[in-house]
Amino acid sequence: MPEFTLTSAPPLAGYDQSFDGVKLGAPVDLAIVSIALPLGGEVAAEKAIKSAYGAALPAPGKSVLSKDGLARLVRLSSDAAFVIFTHATPDAEPHVAEKLKGAAYTTDQTDVWSALEISGAKARTALERICPIDLHADAFADGDAARTSMEHLGTLIIRTGGDAFLLLSASSSAKSFLHAVETSIHNTA
Repeated sequence: MPEFTLTSAPPLAGYDQSFDGVKLGAPVDLAIVSIALPLGGEVAAEKAIKSAYGAALPAPGKSVLSKDGLARLVRLSSDAAFVIFTHATPDAEPHVAEKLKGAAYTTDQTDVWSALEISGAKARTALERICPIDLHADAFADGDAARTSMEHLGTLIIRTGGDAFLLLSASSSAKSFLHAVETSIHNTA
């Protein structure tokens, strides 16, 4: 009987395109680990996160970079957050759990999400066509994060810089999500 080896790969692995004023790509080796703060243990969990990453967990709807700039903490709600960082192997969750020393619950979310990075002078224009959130810098500043929908697909959008955004959507609809973003770029070029 032949032997088979399964290799995990993000659904948009290798995607990297430039359009007129917009760069769109799938980040390589992106890991996403959720953190749930335990009931009654929120203060201890927040202290552990600050100790591990050199940055305090931000308010809901905000994100911050770790002190070393290698991880992004995204606060989703009062008791939930994501840690997003580059990690080449499929063992991201134990890496985060070890840093937090049992102060919070952690779950690997990497395979659940499909990620796109969009940047450039026309990135916001392309996103505004499919995103119901006001993405102007006065309303959605660097580090802001929001759950929304784009073309009927659930999305987490994070502003990572002036004209740069990280988009997360369900991996099960990755190709549809990519098509929606590409179409919007073409329609606004």
